[in-house]
Amino acid sequence: MKDLAEVLRAHKLTDGEYENILKILKREPNLLEIGIFSAMWSEHCSYKSSKKYLDGFPTKAPWVIQGPGENAGVIDVGNGVAAVFKMESHNHPSFIDPYEGAATGVGGILRDVFTMGADPVAAMNSLRFGDIKGDDKVSKYQRHLVKESVKGIADYGNTMEVPTVGGEITFDSSYNGNILVNAFALGICKKEDIFYGRAEGIGNPVIYAGNKTGRDGLGAAVMASDSFSDEESSSKPQIQKGNPHVEKLLLKACLELFKTDFIVGIQDMGAAGLTSSSFEMAGRAGSGMKIYLDKVPAREEGMEPYDFMLSETQERMLICAKKGCEDKVLNIFKKYNLDAAVIGEVTDGGVMELYWFNELAGEIPVLPVSEEAPVLDRPIKKPNYLEKVNSVDLSDFEKIPNSEAFKRLIESEEVVDKATLYEQFDSMAKGNTLKASGSLGASAIKIGNSALVMGCECNPRFNYIDPKGGAAVAVMQSCRNVALAGAKPLAITDCLNYGNPENPEVMWQFAKGCEGIKEACLALNVPVVSGNVSLYNETDGESIFPTPAIAAVGTNKDSNKVLPSFFTKENSAIYLVGETKSEFGGTLYLKELYGEVAGSLPKIDYENELKLWDLIIKANENSLINCAKEVGVGGIAISLAKMSSKSNMGVNVNFACEDEREIFSESHSRALVEVEDEASFIELAQKIGIKIEKIGSTGGKKIVCNDLSIQLDEIKETYLNKFKQILDKV
Repeated sequence: MKDLAEVLRAHKLTDGEYENILKILKREPNLLEIGIFSAMWSEHCSYKSSKKYLDGFPTKAPWVIQGPGENAGVIDVGNGVAAVFKMESHNHPSFIDPYEGAATGVGGILRDVFTMGADPVAAMNSLRFGDIKGDDKVSKYQRHLVKESVKGIADYGNTMEVPTVGGEITFDSSYNGNILVNAFALGICKKEDIFYGRAEGIGNPVIYAGNKTGRDGLGAAVMASDSFSDEESSSKPQIQKGNPHVEKLLLKACLELFKTDFIVGIQDMGAAGLTSSSFEMAGRAGSGMKIYLDKVPAREEGMEPYDFMLSETQERMLICAKKGCEDKVLNIFKKYNLDAAVIGEVTDGGVMELYWFNELAGEIPVLPVSEEAPVLDRPIKKPNYLEKVNSVDLSDFEKIPNSEAFKRLIESEEVVDKATLYEQFDSMAKGNTLKASGSLGASAIKIGNSALVMGCECNPRFNYIDPKGGAAVAVMQSCRNVALAGAKPLAITDCLNYGNPENPEVMWQFAKGCEGIKEACLALNVPVVSGNVSLYNETDGESIFPTPAIAAVGTNKDSNKVLPSFFTKENSAIYLVGETKSEFGGTLYLKELYGEVAGSLPKIDYENELKLWDLIIKANENSLINCAKEVGVGGIAISLAKMSSKSNMGVNVNFACEDEREIFSESHSRALVEVEDEASFIELAQKIGIKIEKIGSTGGKKIVCNDLSIQLDEIKETYLNKFKQILDKV
């Protein structure tokens, strides 16, 4: 091949990988075959740097129906119903084109869910942006990214009539060069109606359905497997554009198809398009395929086999139908004015044969591409920064009065209410939403007489100062929010966002993050059922903070007993559950007041965490409590301020602490609880063996917390309006 070195460089293939291709094919590849290997062996599709560390994740439990390896994970949520869910990243496309990148991220994750036979009923998002407060070029651009990304998410989700019910958003300069847009979706179906992405049965037809294929997104999977550089901005691929109106029709057609017995398997065409869907479907079944690329519906003139196989045109599905059912399947899609065509068949040779007007254009063994991609053992090294960062202590800094500290924390873009963003989402679509964005804590939807509760969390500062502990805390926090809504956490999905894996320090962060997730999931009996890895979140050598976003799903058997996260009644007793210590490592307090992301991670205690869940779930079942919220970012003082602002109800709180600044401590495994039946609550806590303390009561027009005393209206003005002022800054 002419200019082979340049072709390999453009496809991000190493000399070693090319040698491996030669061994697999026993000949030189053509350009189409190089493109296929490049996409399937990209970091984004093969997980070649991360697979080594993912293999040990706990993935099984009696309620797990399908763990990692399919389009989405599946758990049994009772009454014959299965919940299908997953979280994925769309980081690189969203930085280049925030509106389309975020929108197609939503479209992709919804297809991952409904391709399993489930009707999508809820969506969430986990978003990270850089500095948005300043007048400089970076801050202005970051504000643009926030607005456009959220608009893309809202427009796509709203058109699909899937309620966006929750999520999280944080800001740090480490994301100035690489924002993170992680999308979560959950669907439901009957347990017996789950479909899988398999292509088996010799002679069974392979059917293409959905949008016509264009050239959009060529090379996107490879692009998402490399870091950014300002010098290379002109070479970034065209970002795919989504069409939620087409996806809505595709969803309806697929849900109708799932009611028949016409098909064997189905998969959406996501990253690497027709390449990944065909190879993965055949690979899972150990089969082969013949695909006639000239039969694929085309949107543009002059398209070649390479374009058809590598395009990432949105809203497309690949289906393995039962022989003889072709016309029945095609008619369903025709009914919804969608393109559909028989483009191939299943074979028994374990080989992908690609034809172009009856001439063989490519021939590749399936398993070496789909199931046996390279597994790298990259060098790891503990980051040099950790020794300095972990040596920092609160005592190193001059004391700041609590009144001033509170003012600066309550104004933080991370703390203030994001109504100007989440009000763009139709959170009530389908009419089953019980708890949505802005309600604090986890989100919930009604399923029959039960509730499905979802929480999404990750504190990047904790992960920066302690990659293992920070990842474990992300699992704890997401599950804790589910438990504090009165639901039992059952499983998680993850989206592991890290920097450049070619940097040994980043690879160490990733390895430790995986250790933390494994440890927490085992200790808390919450398996991982699906997920995604996003590496190369780096620009000009600057990597993001380690950001392993975790979404947890749990069930509450009584949909009428989903606990609120803010106060419900005047003159109610407020209890603090758990222990508060002078723990300020990785806190918002250190960042906002002293400009430091530093210190040692607050102590993790899984036993106390489980006791907290047990107390709240049982207290809720017995109607002993009215609300519960975790003590999170900004500590007790900021958590109370949020609860009071949302309930329009003051508080009078006082609790003992060795250092007056502990009202801002971020010790783990704590909750603020509004208690209805104090005697029974105390008795239950004693039985479980967890520390509780009555610290005050609701009511009045002030927030009093130890030495703090501030008018509620003043706090509400800041909490409810500040973010819009920041975002609207010209």
